[in-house]
Amino acid sequence: MASECLIGIDIGTTATKAILVDRRGDRLASFARAYPVRRPAPGLAEQDPADWMDAIDAALAAFAAAHDLSGLQGIGLCSQVNTHVFVDAAGRALLPAIVWQDTRAAADAAALEARIAPADKLAWFGAPIPVDASHALSRMAHVARVRPEVWAATRHVLLPKDYCALQLTGEVAGDPVSAVGLVGRNGYVAPLLDLVPGAAERLPSLFDFHHVVGRVRSGRPGAGAPVMVGAMDAWGGMFGVGVVREGDAMYQSGTSEIPGIISAHVHPTPGVIVFPPYGGIVMHAAPTQTGGAALAWLGQVLGRSPAEMSELAAGVAPSSAVPLFLPHLSGERAPIWDSATRGVFARLDTRAGAPEMVRAVMEGVALSVRWAFEALEASAGLRLARANIGGGGSRSDAWCQIRADALGFALRRTAVADSAAVGAAILAGLGSGVMASLPEAVDGLVRFDRTFEPDPALSGYYAERFGKYRELYEALRAFNG
Repeated sequence: MASECLIGIDIGTTATKAILVDRRGDRLASFARAYPVRRPAPGLAEQDPADWMDAIDAALAAFAAAHDLSGLQGIGLCSQVNTHVFVDAAGRALLPAIVWQDTRAAADAAALEARIAPADKLAWFGAPIPVDASHALSRMAHVARVRPEVWAATRHVLLPKDYCALQLTGEVAGDPVSAVGLVGRNGYVAPLLDLVPGAAERLPSLFDFHHVVGRVRSGRPGAGAPVMVGAMDAWGGMFGVGVVREGDAMYQSGTSEIPGIISAHVHPTPGVIVFPPYGGIVMHAAPTQTGGAALAWLGQVLGRSPAEMSELAAGVAPSSAVPLFLPHLSGERAPIWDSATRGVFARLDTRAGAPEMVRAVMEGVALSVRWAFEALEASAGLRLARANIGGGGSRSDAWCQIRADALGFALRRTAVADSAAVGAAILAGLGSGVMASLPEAVDGLVRFDRTFEPDPALSGYYAERFGKYRELYEALRAFNG
């Protein structure tokens, strides 16, 4: 008899990653396939939803070729959010997916934001959650305004995981946490949706993460297996880095950086997203716009691999020879939510070579997260001593140490980089009944390989850099605007 197994799938910005695990959490196989983000014009960032499904089908086929999937108990999904697919009644994509980095709807967002009173936001969400260019309502307003024929044909506006669940099962569902900025304590916020006529009926019904959307259609590997609604990458990754209890903190490093804290105490703080309570968990999150993407950009410029970049940074000591870098290559999200800001190297002199430039990028990303964590600590009403870190950007020992030094608290790194896929597998285990509770599943499946402690001798260096980082941003606002 085939042993019980689970599949977790993370539909990311740069790649889809999947893992096959047994019920003990031992990894049986893994899969990854990259795809592009297309940028046809300034401010635009798009993906072909077919790329996501091609990757999922390839993952299922690879797992089936090497393992008996007759014992497959469930498939969990998680994905990037604030990426939207407009589909017709047959489930066909009417436009390329509008990626979270896309700023085409900035004007529509500003118009919506002007119509919402701060007091309304506090009443709806308990926090001043911004309506920016990546907000679903901004995207719907934009499409309705510039492509009315597409808006008229749109049956659903879906996130990547929900689009893929539809293709796998033929059924449509979403969850209340991934609907960022649309859901309050009692579901969708009707007065907000009413600002864009037709928005409410185009959004999916909401269910728990572990709710079974449907079963894999015949003709695909794993046919008949239940598919769970799943979660946004931040929450899937949160579980995948072992964060599930009050006071736990996460740091997910991928294309962007996603720091977060679980706290039932909410002190409304500008720039922070406070998600509706879910299973007793109140997550405060402050996602930045660019993390690993900044290092990947510099790697392309220098012609260096990620491993080479990490080695270069490890050979450079903190000093004034390292330039100051703002990683705002595509604007910035938390905590400033400024789509117009742009990246820059400052305090640059002839001492700076490739190693110093690499370290500058790593420090700049770390400082952007320090700013985000400061807002998070204010929002959650606590000071951190440690956060769990995972994701592809956490594989560099040099970068993890830079982050710990810049943040001033310890970072405990997961043994498996693909934390969001691990979290998706956890949700598959819950939905299928293989695992009894979320804490039990997290404790059983998540393992760590190292803790990075901050160097107290560098606290002054990073305090000075952080102050200059914020001054530099403020000084360039008029220039970038």
